[in-house]
Amino acid sequence: MPERISPAQKPAKVFRLDRLATPIGIALLVTDDDGVLRALDWDDHAPRMMDLLRRHYGVVMLNERQAPAAIKAALTAYFNGDLDRLAEVAWRVAGTEFQRKVWSALPGIPAGQTMSYGALAARLQAPKATRAVGHANGANPISVVLPCHRLIGANGALVKYGGGLTRKRWLLRHEGVEV
Repeated sequence: MPERISPAQKPAKVFRLDRLATPIGIALLVTDDDGVLRALDWDDHAPRMMDLLRRHYGVVMLNERQAPAAIKAALTAYFNGDLDRLAEVAWRVAGTEFQRKVWSALPGIPAGQTMSYGALAARLQAPKATRAVGHANGANPISVVLPCHRLIGANGALVKYGGGLTRKRWLLRHEGVEV
């Protein structure tokens, strides 16, 4: 019988960590050796980001290294009002098949629009999975680029955002959504 290897026994996954000043705080940018974005979170939520990375990859080490200039340029342009530039950012996620399905659907919600968790569940052909969509959205490791802030409650309320509701409100207003 083959020996099972626990996540703690796997070699550490090594990523690069950089920071980007934005109007809503310091963004932490985690990229891999291919220059692909693996996580984007906020400096004041670093423990949450590390927890998500550990859940997806096991043991994680972050080395202070600059993120690719193209990622930083696209994010800076977004924060300066060029909302379409997020589509230029190459990203990769781990997670479960359902989580990846939810995260891959998020960029399909155009800037300036919102969608309820239930509507996204229906779009994913899983109309009874509203709560599961919410859980997957809450575990999104790539804030802003995978725009989890565009998901709202069925009654239009701003509900939960890993970076805090103040940031969610700012991001939606920045994209032209009345909140």
